[in-house]
Amino acid sequence: MLNSVYLARLIGPVMLAVGIGLLARPADFHAIAAEFARSSALIFLSGLMMMPVGLAILLSHRVIGGDWRMLITLIGLALVVLGAWRIIAPDWAAGVARHRMAGEGTMKVAAAAWLVPGAILTIAGYWPQTSTP
Repeated sequence: MLNSVYLARLIGPVMLAVGIGLLARPADFHAIAAEFARSSALIFLSGLMMMPVGLAILLSHRVIGGDWRMLITLIGLALVVLGAWRIIAPDWAAGVARHRMAGEGTMKVAAAAWLVPGAILTIAGYWPQTSTP
């Protein structure tokens, strides 16, 4: 449980900050994402950062169950899969990103994808904890 709380306190606020930024300044984030998607090198480098972080999460935290802790495991798994994809096929990943950026509600969907798990993890990590086995 301590690992889960630590990771929730680490990941949750970062996700909340990104989600709030996406809502508060969607045009700025759209420009950043469009610039990022034009560079296969940046896509590749992001994969080199994402995959080890995801592996570190999975190596230290594999919780399968029906509570908030499973969200951390799913984030780790997503980071491994997306990181590997960006390393193996950066041009394909960049093309998909450019296609997604053309969508009308992209920033709102992205904001929700960051805000919801960020809020869950932040609340779970910083809410007063009761002692559970």
